[in-house]
Amino acid sequence: MAVTTFNGIDEVRAAVGTHLGYSDWVTVTQEQVNTFAEATGDHQWIHVDVERAMAESPFGGPIAHGYLTLSLTNLFLPQVVDVQGVSLGVNRGTGKIRFPSPVPVGSRLRAGVELAEVVDVKGGIDTMMVITVEREGSEKPVCVVESLSRYLA
Repeated sequence: MAVTTFNGIDEVRAAVGTHLGYSDWVTVTQEQVNTFAEATGDHQWIHVDVERAMAESPFGGPIAHGYLTLSLTNLFLPQVVDVQGVSLGVNRGTGKIRFPSPVPVGSRLRAGVELAEVVDVKGGIDTMMVITVEREGSEKPVCVVESLSRYLA
């Protein structure tokens, strides 16, 4: 169940500037990293060669792909926000994406979400939600993304 549930576009519009809550924590595993490498063809040693990463990586071991971390926002966002009373909600893409710090394999991550902007469009609204993915025990976020969506009445 989502932390914040909106019933219709007017409730979304009224919440601009609000922090909507946090997702559950998830642990990033080496299996996830390897599966992501297989799916994308990105087999860089810093992600998939555990022995080499332990010996040579400045991070002390393998790290998750930045785009794997980004893709986890698709898991986190529905845990935080549910927009009901609309006929359609679609992903429109992203604005800025940053990866301020790495995600060592074994890290626990969660996301906080802020509704940063709502713009009226024909039949509905466009939103920008800033998703900040945090790593447990780290002061710096691991991913910050401007997630763009459209909701139609």
